Amino acid sequence: MRTVIALLLAVWLPGVAAKATSVVFTEGFERGDSEIWRQLGDCRALPAAPRSGELALHCTAGNSILFSKEAISEMGVLELWVKPETAATAYRIQVMVADLPSINALWQPVALIEHSGGDISYQAHRLSIDDPGKRYLRVDIETTNGAITLDDLQVERILLATALQKNEQRIVSGILETLRQDQNIPLQAESFRTLGVNYAAQLDLQRQYLEYANALHSGITLALAGSERNKMANPMAYASFRSIISDTRRVNTPLQQARLNSMLKPFGDLTAATLNVVSGGVYSVFAEPFKSFLAVSFDKSSYSDAGLSRADRKFAEKNGLKIYQDAERFLAELEKELQQVSVLDTDLVNIQKNIDSFRRNLEQQLRDTLQHASMVSSQETMSRALSKDEKVRQQLMQDVAGNISLKANSYLNERNNTELVRFVLKTSEQLEQTQRYKDQFNQITSAMLTYYDRFERSINASQNPFTEAADKQSWQNHAQKAASYLQQSKESFSRAYL
Repeated sequence: MRTVIALLLAVWLPGVAAKATSVVFTEGFERGDSEIWRQLGDCRALPAAPRSGELALHCTAGNSILFSKEAISEMGVLELWVKPETAATAYRIQVMVADLPSINALWQPVALIEHSGGDISYQAHRLSIDDPGKRYLRVDIETTNGAITLDDLQVERILLATALQKNEQRIVSGILETLRQDQNIPLQAESFRTLGVNYAAQLDLQRQYLEYANALHSGITLALAGSERNKMANPMAYASFRSIISDTRRVNTPLQQARLNSMLKPFGDLTAATLNVVSGGVYSVFAEPFKSFLAVSFDKSSYSDAGLSRADRKFAEKNGLKIYQDAERFLAELEKELQQVSVLDTDLVNIQKNIDSFRRNLEQQLRDTLQHASMVSSQETMSRALSKDEKVRQQLMQDVAGNISLKANSYLNERNNTELVRFVLKTSEQLEQTQRYKDQFNQITSAMLTYYDRFERSINASQNPFTEAADKQSWQNHAQKAASYLQQSKESFSRAYL
């Protein structure tokens, strides 16, 4: 038992998790659409809008089916990127496996992707197949209100933890079958011991997912990337805007200057971590009042009575209209940038909410897992389960495994088959609950991958909205910093969670 627990711990230690998976199938549709797949329907590998490489699979509205020509071994997690043609395009993708690639084969549904419309950029989907055998893969695609584009499909090898969970299902079936046949006690003892070991192994899986979620929640480099991205939508970052402000101050009365300072104050000091100050709503209540303020400042009736020098009055009369037009142009350009920043902020807020919910629910599941194993419900027990000390965790897992085996044997020795069946089914239910958290975490990682992809595309040089050279360079400088932070976050994410 100790050997099995040690092996499980090794698989789920931080830094080793990435090595626990390997890609067993990858498809970027670069080799065309007929080398790897047989298909029914209208999907073609085309150069239109690939996520990476030169080609992607374009599927027209309607129904299409893809069959892998070769069997794929040990399918664990499938990752797929999908881009809808329009905001109204909806799609439904069902993933199935079978022993034969024929349309008439006994296809087993394993996962479903549904999208009802909205964003038209690429979105990542990660879902569990969890089939340890060598099987054929089938992808059924149904789209309405437009076509979709698929790219960068890959399948990872099944994880040891999942293989053990599958083994646990066989153990439970064997125990219940033996009870039905009224077999003797010694025949069940080994099954109970194995059930206890598998049950205890879930503790470390739950701990690891909690660590993943905590790390995602507090990722420093991602926060820095987001802060830098927000600065790119802060008007104070750009020479054009600072010049407009300087020119406006030149013709303002002291009272007007105080009013202008008040309007600019929410944008803060650009050298500080602005986080989401711009996308948080400050800009939306600034733009129109600021343009009205400019119009009043350069109105002749205003600057004539402002006590200005003759040179400043001539400056206002000569340049007022151009300054206002420059401000309108700049603010329109900034509006485009703000739209991208706001979408990214909204996506990240939703991800963080899902992570918070995931953490709370999984922590409660960990408590329930310990309680079912007759462990005292206390902070001390939770601390042992979440300890950084491997020996402490190993000892707790041995205690849990022993308690599960002991309780099952006690019911068996008492010939209390009713309670024994209830206990075994409840044990199995606890293990299945843990598996559901794996599926939930797949959704979180999908959202994170999509966020990274959208963030990266939003800071591509082609997205620079500004026309003035100095403004374009400022945008690019912040984009380079944001890209550096984002790359660090992506690398950390890939090492730890994929």
